[in-house]
Parts: sequence; structure tokens; C-alpha cells
Amino acid sequence: MASRSISGQGEGDFDRALRDLHAARLRPELRLTEVPAPTRIAPHAVAMTVDVLETAGDRDDEDAEELATGRFVLLHDPAAPEPWGGTWRVVTFARAELEAELASDPMLGEVGWSWLTDALAAHGLEVDHEAGTVTRVVSESFADLADRDPSVEMEIRASWTPQDGAVGAHLLAWTDMLCTIGGLPPLPEGVVALPGRRR
Repeated sequence: MASRSISGQGEGDFDRALRDLHAARLRPELRLTEVPAPTRIAPHAVAMTVDVLETAGDRDDEDAEELATGRFVLLHDPAAPEPWGGTWRVVTFARAELEAELASDPMLGEVGWSWLTDALAAHGLEVDHEAGTVTRVVSESFADLADRDPSVEMEIRASWTPQDGAVGAHLLAWTDMLCTIGGLPPLPEGVVALPGRRR
């Protein structure tokens, strides 16, 4: 997993957080990819992208349909920046194409945000200083492209301060939300996903 850490205070806590993230058992439809971590926001950072693929069997197939994609960043600053209200900060982005008829739904933003808050609550996670936006992007085609159906994309940008050390659970909650906007049904209660292979 791609990470960046400056030696010094908080390094041990960050190493433990990395182990917790590595131990997260992702759904098989998810493909996690290491990406460079931000360098100026915090002394310690780890970043990854996650794609939701159409079926588990296609996860290594370049032609597999991508249902949703997103980015998950975990920041750690022992100085506890005032805007964070703590020493940890999760920063996320998620995007998926939705059915065209949802373009005019006035509740779409509230529903999208509730998918995130419900996922965090379902994992029993306490967060603080949460912030975010839900954006819909409607694309309509004209002239020679007029035969294309309108498309709607939802983008959810969110950040929050974990109030516990279980950062792996925060990754799992966020991927649950990513699967929801990608149209995957939730896992049945009591079913545990097999670990996703990290590429």
C-alpha cells in the first residue's frame, strides 16, 4: 500500500494503522491499487484507489465493467490540527454512473450522503468534524451524438475524523458506500468477504 511517513512522533501509531488497513477484508468485487500519498497535508499519509468491478470473476480482466471508482486517503498528524479535531483524518472521493431518471431527483444529494453515514454507523464507527459534498453530473448528447442516452454521474467527496483507532473499519465502511453507489447489493448479514488481492 502506497504510503508516506516522516520519521518522528506518531510513526508507531501510523505503522499500526497501516497494518490495520492491510488486514481489512474487502469484497471480492473490489480492486485496490496503490497510489502516491499526498505530501503536504500531513506528516504521515497513505492513499489508494478502489474500483468496483461487475463480477468477482472479472477482477483481473481489463474488460470488466467498472461500476464505481474512488480514492481513500488516511492522514495522520500528531499535532492534531484544529480543523481536524484529532490526529487522524480520512479524505475520500467516490464516483459512479447512475440511471438517467435519477437526474431530476431532488433527494439524490441527501440519499447519497446517507449512504456514507449509514455505512459508518453500520460498522459502529464514531466520527467527528465530518464534511462533504454530493454532486450530480448530467450529460446530454446533441447533433451527431443525439442517439446517445443521457447519463448521470454521482460524485461524493467526504472527509471525517475517526474517533477510534480502527482505521481498517473506516476503509470497509467507505467501500460499502462505494459498492452501494455502484449498484451492488449489500452482503447478507453474517457473510464475511474474502480478502481482496492488493495490486
